[in-house]
Amino acid sequence: MQYYIGVIILICCNIIAVLGLSLLTGFTGIFSFGHAAFMALGAYTAALLTVKLGFPFGLALIFATGVAAIIGYLIGIPTLKLVGDYFAIVMLGVGEATKLILENLINLTGGARGMLGIDTKTSLPIAVSIAVAAILFIRNIINSRYGRNFMAIREDNLAAECCGIDTFWMKKISLTISAAMGGLAGGLFAHYIGYIQPIMFNMDKSTELAAAVVFGGLGSISGSVIATIILTALPELLRPLYEWRLVIYGFLLVATIVLRPQGLMGGKEISLRSLNHLMFRLKMLITNIKKGKKLNGSIKD
Repeated sequence: MQYYIGVIILICCNIIAVLGLSLLTGFTGIFSFGHAAFMALGAYTAALLTVKLGFPFGLALIFATGVAAIIGYLIGIPTLKLVGDYFAIVMLGVGEATKLILENLINLTGGARGMLGIDTKTSLPIAVSIAVAAILFIRNIINSRYGRNFMAIREDNLAAECCGIDTFWMKKISLTISAAMGGLAGGLFAHYIGYIQPIMFNMDKSTELAAAVVFGGLGSISGSVIATIILTALPELLRPLYEWRLVIYGFLLVATIVLRPQGLMGGKEISLRSLNHLMFRLKMLITNIKKGKKLNGSIKD
């Protein structure tokens, strides 16, 4: 049972980070391949505050979120003016630079060996509560004026500017919120694992987060959540296969993207209305099947 609880906590941490990246990539149209850097900043900030300064866990999470948000905002000032895929390349460099800096700050972060002795404060109720709050937070942003501005920038940056939207400012807001959520996820992750290394936040982690956004469907909160659950739980389910589990994991991911390029949800959301519509269609299908059986029985008689 403890193992399953741990997997759920990891899923919740990843959901928070993926939702932040989904806001930046899926709704604003800015691709980033270095988002694990913000998780690293949040993880090390929270760990240093609790281990070396004795901060309470909740306060450390707030500082971790704030530090990641500030760094994200500062990074966005010179980089968000770049056009096309250049921002993604810059963020790739930021991610690798962050990892190298953490590895070289031996006296502060423990270097490549990492930090030990972090209190495991992230429990299942805390992780689930924050993940649900993150989903509601992102949904409210998307349904607000800011969300409409983000989507306008995604569809056509020039047209958004012609409509009076300050695209540079909105991009900075999107990146700041995205970085803040990455920092929050990193703080939760550090205080669940109890031990962190810079290699945990390398390019592979950034690729994993980006894959979840694309796999779930760009512009879909529901898709990001579902994809994160699948991509986090699937390697654990395939663990008995040992050497072949990552091969199967990669094959399923590629096959899904090839067969359904728009992602699992394709920009759509799961709502109570859609669920009611699905239940109605299932009832109609079952009713038609029953009617067909009765008709076939009467014909035979």
